[in-house]
Amino acid sequence: MIIALLQILHMLLQVGIWIIIVQVILSWLVAFNVVNMSNNFVRSVYMGIERLLSPLYRPIRRFMPDLGGIDLTPMVLMLAFIAGQMLIGGAINQIAMG
Repeated sequence: MIIALLQILHMLLQVGIWIIIVQVILSWLVAFNVVNMSNNFVRSVYMGIERLLSPLYRPIRRFMPDLGGIDLTPMVLMLAFIAGQMLIGGAINQIAMG
């Protein structure tokens, strides 16, 4: 039972990593005018991802130094998710081994 819950948490962290990647790529496409924010679908996807990730970015941004136009917050969150996955993977292995 506990292994199944840990595996679900591991999967959710992986989905979170992919959402961050999509958000970063979409923000670059918007910044370089490859996609237009006046398109309802693009705006809806962009705003939905922003609303989803904003509460996760906010505490990290309080501690990150201001680097001008460079935002390293997504990378820090991805590294935290990867570290969480590694910890969960280790816990799953320990539980499975006995």
